[in-house]
Amino acid sequence: MNPIYFLHLEIGHTNWTHVTNAWVAMALLALFGILATRGMAIYPNRFQNVMEVIITSFYSLLVDTMGEHGKKFFPLIATLGLYILTSNLLGLIPGFESPTANLNTTVSMAICVFALTHIVGVKLHGLKYFKQFLGPVWWLIPLMMPIEIISHLSRPLSLSVRLFGNIMGEDIVLAVVLLLVPLLLPMPVLVLMIFTSVIQTLVFMLLAMMYIAGAMEEGH
Repeated sequence: MNPIYFLHLEIGHTNWTHVTNAWVAMALLALFGILATRGMAIYPNRFQNVMEVIITSFYSLLVDTMGEHGKKFFPLIATLGLYILTSNLLGLIPGFESPTANLNTTVSMAICVFALTHIVGVKLHGLKYFKQFLGPVWWLIPLMMPIEIISHLSRPLSLSVRLFGNIMGEDIVLAVVLLLVPLLLPMPVLVLMIFTSVIQTLVFMLLAMMYIAGAMEEGH
């Protein structure tokens, strides 16, 4: 099948299974939030302690990547991280599919990051932000402008297709392994998939933070 046709089909077609699983992921996150914040104590219970470790890790990653001035983007980055991680792991449970194994989900998140990147750049630097597309000298504009535009437009494509491809591949491999060897042998594969799900979450978060931080530090 033509890859372009496949992408068009995947984006334009509404897969209600993925929509249902997306709502399941959101419901799980809402439940986790309620359980973690209900009856909070100085000496947390196990569930509160796990959630605090996850949130603290996300916060430390954001500060290390974006610096102190990036703290205002923590709600967005943490929300993306929690939703992507939950969606990735949801597909490892029999009977569920990963919402992130559908381009509609990954493209929507990538577009949000892409739009925010340029909104932040314009808000902080005004119209001078767009000078980065023109190159260092005026006579390089015909060469640099297409390169810069393609470079920026490739960001949401890279964010969405990378996450979609890896998670969809995981789901297919897991389904095949469970079909062929349904007992104990799939366990090592399952552990590897959990590791990959976490890595893909961190990659998406890191790229999103780097894009936003780059727009904030634009010096033109």
